[in-house]
Amino acid sequence: MIDVISVTKKYGDFTAIKDLSFHVEKASIYGLVGYNGAGKTTLLKTMAGVFKADSGEVRMFGDNVFDNPAVKQRVFYVPDDLYFKFNASMERMAKFYRNYYPKFSMSTFDKLSELFGLDKTKKINGFSKGMQRQAEMVLGMSTLPDILLLDESFDGLDPAKRNMAKKLLLEYMVEKGCSIVVSSHNLHELADICDHIGLINGQRIVIDCSVDEMSGSRCKFRVIFDRDVEQSEFEGINIKRFSKEGKIINLTAEGDNDTVEEKLRSMSPLLVEKFPLSLEEIFLEEMEDTEYDLTKIFE
Repeated sequence: MIDVISVTKKYGDFTAIKDLSFHVEKASIYGLVGYNGAGKTTLLKTMAGVFKADSGEVRMFGDNVFDNPAVKQRVFYVPDDLYFKFNASMERMAKFYRNYYPKFSMSTFDKLSELFGLDKTKKINGFSKGMQRQAEMVLGMSTLPDILLLDESFDGLDPAKRNMAKKLLLEYMVEKGCSIVVSSHNLHELADICDHIGLINGQRIVIDCSVDEMSGSRCKFRVIFDRDVEQSEFEGINIKRFSKEGKIINLTAEGDNDTVEEKLRSMSPLLVEKFPLSLEEIFLEEMEDTEYDLTKIFE
C-alpha cells in the first residue's frame, strides 16, 4: 500500500532524513516513533506529497505520490501545525474539502461532529487546541481516505477523547481497509493501537517490525557466576547493553529470547533471570545513546 524507498530530504545543508525506507501494509496501523526533531514531520510531509524527496521516492498504490492529484485524493494528512481558512467553521471547511475529495461523506461528517461534541457552525479559531485537532480528524476521516497520515494527532486531547479517537481509527481501519501512519514522540500513545512500529533516530529507521516481534526480540538478563567473566566470553549473543558488578552480569540482548537464555545457561551460571522489555524500554535504549551529566547544574 505504502512504500517509502531510500528517501532523503534536506533543508539547504541540513539533512532531516537520510536513505530512509519502510513499507506499510493495507489495513494496518503503523506507528512512527521518535524524539522531537527526529524527522517525523518531514517524513510525513514527504509521504503526503507536500515535500519532494531530494532522492528516493514515496509510492502509494504503486504510484509516486508527489505531484500526483489522483493519489492525493485518496490520502489525507493531519499535520501537527493545523491550518484552517480564516474565520472558517467546520461546515465551511467541509464544503472546501468536498471540492477536492470525491468520496467526502457529509453523513460521516455529521455523525463524527456529534460524537466529538463539536459545533459545526462555530469558528474553528475559537476552539481550543484539542478541539481543533478533533475538528481536523473529523474532517479527515469524512474524506473516507484509503491512507490516513497523522502527525502527533493525540497531542492536546483529554484522556476520554484520546481513547475515543483511537477506537475510531481501529474501527475505520477494519471497516475500510485503510492504512494509517501515526507519529508520536510518546510510545504510550501508540503501543495499544499499532500493529507495526518504526523507531526513527539519527535520520533513519533504526527498528522496523511488528509490535509482537519487537516485544519478543529483546530481553534483559541478570546472570550470576561463581567466577569472574568478561563480555568477550558471551559469544553468539547480540548484546545491546552490558554491565558488570563483581560476578553479577546485567545485559540486554537482541534475538530470540529463549535462544539467548539457552546460550547463557550453557555457560554454567549460578543463576539466570529473564526480564522481558516493554516497548518503552526498547524505545529508550535505542533513543538515549547520549549520557548526560546532570550534576552540578544547580550549584
